[in-house]
Amino acid sequence: MIDLSRIDYAHMDRPEILLFLFHPRGEYRGAEKPPNAVDVLIPVEENMVVGARFHGAERSAPNLLFFHGNGEIVADYDEMGPLYNRMGINFLAVDYRGYGRSTGSPTITAMMRDCHLIFEFTSKWLEDTGCTGPLIAMGRSLGSASALELASHHKDRMSGLIIESGFAYAGPLLRRLGINPDAMGFKEEKGFRNLEKIKTWDKPALIIHAEQDHIIPFSDGEALYRACPAPDKTLLKVRGANHNDILIRGFDDYMNAVKDLAKRAG
Repeated sequence: MIDLSRIDYAHMDRPEILLFLFHPRGEYRGAEKPPNAVDVLIPVEENMVVGARFHGAERSAPNLLFFHGNGEIVADYDEMGPLYNRMGINFLAVDYRGYGRSTGSPTITAMMRDCHLIFEFTSKWLEDTGCTGPLIAMGRSLGSASALELASHHKDRMSGLIIESGFAYAGPLLRRLGINPDAMGFKEEKGFRNLEKIKTWDKPALIIHAEQDHIIPFSDGEALYRACPAPDKTLLKVRGANHNDILIRGFDDYMNAVKDLAKRAG
């Protein structure tokens, strides 16, 4: 287990950044979850939990650990879970603090520390429940930071990596969110360092990005793909899509690419 105290993004945990980077919302408690779904609460701190939802296919199936984008919650993926199950993939979506059924409030430091705790908990939980398939980390948009953090520290315990609509550079993203990184003395090397982290990943990798992404440009996806040293890597450009309609525009290609990655990772 790494020393979590060394993961410190206090220089970025400013109100003006957190206000734009996180948009937490709770889960509607009256909503019904899919019949095969199992809710899990993952302890990340004393009296602090992060919510997760597991959609199980088979115990020997690949396990997809999914970190969603900003403004989303795990319940938003209740339709995706069964679709992954029909492709022979176990799907475990996790929230951030303050999202869904999670407690607390989100910060960058908490998000980047919590992904390690989530990984450790998930690995043991899957083992205890008899899910013996390979583990694949997947991050969408904001979640790409969590997935790449895990990839850079736990490569030996992971079999695949999927980045969807991920960002390579934090500075330009902050500008697009209405934040002036220069005014706060921000340096790229002190940010998320997604580009540096993917340089450590040499196992099967899939980068999915919308051609016309209006929040994180396609060039970020290209940069991540180029930086990844994996001999087995794929870049899927979803033509005509933007950041929020990527599944609608390229559903079949998207799902087939994930399925193929899961097979190769196994």
